[in-house]
Amino acid sequence: MENLTNIGVIKELFERHGFSFSKTLGQNFLVNPAVCPKIAELGNARKGFGVIEIGTGVGVLTHELAKRADKVTAIEIDERLIPILRETLAEHNNVRIINEDVMNVDLNALIKEDFGGLEVAVCANLPYYITSPIIMMLLESRLPITSVTVMVQKEAAQRLCAELGTREVGAVSVCVRYFSEPEILFNVSRGSFMPPPNVDSCVIRLNVRKEIPWEVTDEKKFFKVVRGAFSQRRKTMANSLSSALSLDKSYVTSVLEECGLSPSVRPEQLKMEDFIAVSERIVLI
Repeated sequence: MENLTNIGVIKELFERHGFSFSKTLGQNFLVNPAVCPKIAELGNARKGFGVIEIGTGVGVLTHELAKRADKVTAIEIDERLIPILRETLAEHNNVRIINEDVMNVDLNALIKEDFGGLEVAVCANLPYYITSPIIMMLLESRLPITSVTVMVQKEAAQRLCAELGTREVGAVSVCVRYFSEPEILFNVSRGSFMPPPNVDSCVIRLNVRKEIPWEVTDEKKFFKVVRGAFSQRRKTMANSLSSALSLDKSYVTSVLEECGLSPSVRPEQLKMEDFIAVSERIVLI
């Protein structure tokens, strides 16, 4: 179905199906016709690829993905959108729609079932309130995927793609960079959505690493240390870690010094190798 970015067409569709926007689900649907083709092109929707889409709206991006990729599996949590999607995507025989919360889907099993022999990419227009949990679930699950291309709040994009050692960095920046090579693709203004959100958005792509280039003995401990380091943003590494991990500050200070780090260093000043060195040396209670 064409013209899915036409506000008149969307309103008529909603009226016919008795649909109204859900604030709880953070629904803002794209109505800028230039955005979704660009996401599909940059998100690896092409021959030889299967695409998992998370959050379909009325199927604007799904339509563009299906035109380019061999197969699309679209996961949509809102059951009210399912009859709408059956109508808007009727022309595509390479789309499967799953009415489910993506956090409850066994994505490894889905990939085996739906995309045998294909490379796999993920594309999504994520609600702002659940951006980080979904991205971290996709990366930590170590799915056999090539990339994750998502539209997120502009501020979140800057944090997710921040270079380590810069002011914008946070725990999620370290975790994202551990599993992938992130890049900012392009900005999307708030006027591109219906209803318009209060902030501008940004499309980013996380190019998933085939192999992790760092040696970490205990990944669970590593991520605990990273999250602990950023638990009190304005504090030093020594203060944050001792508080978050319930460790004596003098002990944390000695570990930092063993790693060649000043006790007054702040977590946003550290490189990946520094976080790894600290996690390798520190002993948790």
